Amino acid sequence: MRASEATNHYFKRAAKALRLGARLETVLMNPRREVKVECVFELDNGELGTYTGFRVQHDNSRGPFKGGLRFHPEVDPDEVNSLASLMTWKTAVANIPYGGAKGGINCDPGKLSHAELQRLTRAFIDEIHDIIGPGLDIPAPDMGTNSQTMAWIVDQYSKYHGWTPAVVTGKPLELGGSEGREQATGQGLFFVTESVLADLEMDIKKTRFAIQGFGNVGSWAAKFIHNAGGIVVAIADVGGAVYNKDGIDVDALWHHSTERGGVKDFPGAENIDPKSIFTLDVDVLVPAALGNVITSENMKDIKAKVIVEGANGPTTPDADEYLAGKGITIIPDIFANSGGVVVSYFEWVQNVQQFRWRLDRVNQELKALLLDSYKEIKHISKSSECDMRTAAFQLAISRVARTTALRGLENENFCMLSAPH
Repeated sequence: MRASEATNHYFKRAAKALRLGARLETVLMNPRREVKVECVFELDNGELGTYTGFRVQHDNSRGPFKGGLRFHPEVDPDEVNSLASLMTWKTAVANIPYGGAKGGINCDPGKLSHAELQRLTRAFIDEIHDIIGPGLDIPAPDMGTNSQTMAWIVDQYSKYHGWTPAVVTGKPLELGGSEGREQATGQGLFFVTESVLADLEMDIKKTRFAIQGFGNVGSWAAKFIHNAGGIVVAIADVGGAVYNKDGIDVDALWHHSTERGGVKDFPGAENIDPKSIFTLDVDVLVPAALGNVITSENMKDIKAKVIVEGANGPTTPDADEYLAGKGITIIPDIFANSGGVVVSYFEWVQNVQQFRWRLDRVNQELKALLLDSYKEIKHISKSSECDMRTAAFQLAISRVARTTALRGLENENFCMLSAPH
């Protein structure tokens, strides 16, 4: 199943329960704009490099389009469309004044020099600068991009429009970035996990975790869980996986990974098959890397009681249905990993106000927003007798549908829709 098909599956399931109507469903499911550009620039050897870039702007009824920009060889229109749609629902679940978008360039950043990456980024902005901006569409880092990429975008965009740091989020602090932005997704995932475990009456200090991914999301989530006393018994990354039944020293693993370029051969744990991390005897499984990793092939062997989706789309629809039927609690991606876009919103607010927040305020506001969303999702899940993913989609769709109707973007009589009860 393609990424966009999985997203549309969840959307349609929730939309059916809300009784949206065919016309409004069509309006909300399809993107407002899809852009494809060719980025041409000079390589270090003097030859011309040509890479295809995409920007999909899905919905802006609740505010400017918002979504990451990824550099990856598997970037294609279907993936970008799916992720743009997910961003619409993610910002709506978080109840921040954004819509959804996503972008990417089909390239392998590992095969490009620092200078080539800079020229590629600037070439992309040359092509799309007229459709992004603080009140239009606000990119952010994603797979293969980082704060340096955002700094180049600020500079190139400002050549056309004057100094405009609010054009992107995830920037370096020196250029208007926010305290806490780097660790925001992992921090938010920890706040969510902490709340879920409390509801399930599970003591985090007696809870065993397996985390797939040790990048920006997984590493920070592991660090916060470890510091809170959680027992992280297994961690996997792109190069391998390690396991220690008594718990891994995440701080030591962090240093090992930084020095060695991965978790493999960490002295404080044994190497295991990365695929086995999904089927270990743990309490909580955190897929925090790629999509489509929990599938019909491994779903029957999963032993975790709770799955917290740190990645986008890690669970296929058939696996999601099977696991939910087995009573496994799945905290969906559009809520669990929304900490990054929430703190991106805080960064944008700081840029607009030209006033910097301290880290403690960022975390306080982040936790408050996530807990508010969690309460609403739980309420819908209980009242509608549905799983948390369907509840989260119902919450998001109802908010987007209401603003769409109020703005007159769809003529159906849907203005009185509020969150389901």
